[in-house]
Amino acid sequence: MADQIALLHPGEMGVTVGACAFAAGSNVAWAAYGRSEATRARATKAKFIAYGTVDELLSDSTVVLSICPPGSAASTATQVAATGFNGVYVDANAVSPTTAAAIASIVEGAGATYVDGGIVGPPALEAGTTRLYLSGAKAACAVDLFTPSALEAINIGDSNTAASALKMCYAAWTKGSAALLLAVAALAQAENVAEPLRTEWTRSIPDLNRRLETTAKRNAGKAWRFEGEMHEIAETFTVNGLPSGFHRAAAETYALLSRYKDAEDPPALDDVLKTMLKIEAD
Repeated sequence: MADQIALLHPGEMGVTVGACAFAAGSNVAWAAYGRSEATRARATKAKFIAYGTVDELLSDSTVVLSICPPGSAASTATQVAATGFNGVYVDANAVSPTTAAAIASIVEGAGATYVDGGIVGPPALEAGTTRLYLSGAKAACAVDLFTPSALEAINIGDSNTAASALKMCYAAWTKGSAALLLAVAALAQAENVAEPLRTEWTRSIPDLNRRLETTAKRNAGKAWRFEGEMHEIAETFTVNGLPSGFHRAAAETYALLSRYKDAEDPPALDDVLKTMLKIEAD
């Protein structure tokens, strides 16, 4: 009998991960109560099995797949543990190893087996774009849930926190440097040197102007999620005795862009910089 995976949050990323599990042979289900029309539309299009409540969903499922904003990861685990779920709990959220260990304790206390996860890449729509790193005692079993599919699942060992640690290190650079680039561009705008700075970048760092434009369009709408992720990364640095201030500042940078959370279209760079500088749009 195929595993039934309870996908707790069929968001933009989660729905594609669930679709990959479905393609690999698992049943994928979700709880419809209280969810938005956008979520319902995504889950219905993906042909996931709809349940009324989370309790009903978990009673028929052998695996839980948690993909949600970092700030909701622990409370989601607590909700699942309260139902007495004793299957495999795969937490694929962008959280620190400290948070991952706490989540493991929550779900294992209820009898479940914890598998740590970290997603690198965009929504898993095409093969070769997205990796799901997994670690823990049953990481190999979790890899099987996505094989074969467009999502490359990779087992990196038995540790309950290794996948989260890898995700923190990876995102510390990719999303951290993106926040720095936006902050530098906003500073240049404020000091009225944006044009000469962009000209110098064209001469000495030719790829940077293109990256700035792309970063503004791609990251603004997701900045509300990245804020929490930056705090998780900062915590990871702190625990290891390393300076954490940069990523706390990156969290502040992304917080400035929270207004784009529900934007239908990606904003232009000029609008993003005006938002950061709290300048009213023309």
